[in-house]
Amino acid sequence: MIPVPGYPKGANLLQDKVVVVTAAAGTGIGSAVAKRSLEEGARVVLSDWHERRLREKAEELGEVHAIPCDVTKEDDVQRLMDGTVAEYGRIDVLVNNAGLGGSKSIVDMSDEEWSRVLDVTLNGTFRATRAAARAFIAQGEGGAIVNNASVVGWRAQAEQAHYAAAKAGVMALTRCAAVDVAPYGIRVNAVAPSLAMHPFLAKVTTEELLAELTAREVSGRAAEPWEVANVMVFLASDHASYLTGEVISVSSQHA
Repeated sequence: MIPVPGYPKGANLLQDKVVVVTAAAGTGIGSAVAKRSLEEGARVVLSDWHERRLREKAEELGEVHAIPCDVTKEDDVQRLMDGTVAEYGRIDVLVNNAGLGGSKSIVDMSDEEWSRVLDVTLNGTFRATRAAARAFIAQGEGGAIVNNASVVGWRAQAEQAHYAAAKAGVMALTRCAAVDVAPYGIRVNAVAPSLAMHPFLAKVTTEELLAELTAREVSGRAAEPWEVANVMVFLASDHASYLTGEVISVSSQHA
């Protein structure tokens, strides 16, 4: 097994940048990105549809601004961008972390189940990307967007047709959006994690499936959410200034 390394110190990768993170409440990748962004010198705006959890996470992290947002609602997304500009005067980075999963065979899946996952995971990423890109263009100083995809967008997995289709769509959206906004100095990239363990995932996933997924990792373990967050912070930073339209696998899975 590849051991979990020590938690890294901040290196000011996002010094003074304003970073917006969707689905940042709770214990998963979004909250890890928010924490790492703070440690890298950013001013952070947390967003989530669950207002109580959002408030609790904001209190836990301290120096952050929280704005409730349901990414399936265009008005909410626009309020998130407008509220960020009102609080900090600008936006420099958007991290699209909002997503919805579930397990259901395609032969049993309803239209509503299919549409709900795509609306949160793919359409929500589109709405926020569009709103942030418009804000970046108005500012005239570029910007960075980092999307959370998944290796399931590349690899087949039973009962994941809706989630896999949505994440594959996020990858395609990332590549095409990057071309559209490159003339404005805006970069768009994505990460594709395989398995990042946190309490909510453990709660909604069977032990058998988690064991099966872990067995696919040559590291012998799942990633810590902050290990995924580190890559997202790098992509958001000026250290990734020549990277755009890329999807980076944060995974130790067998090929």
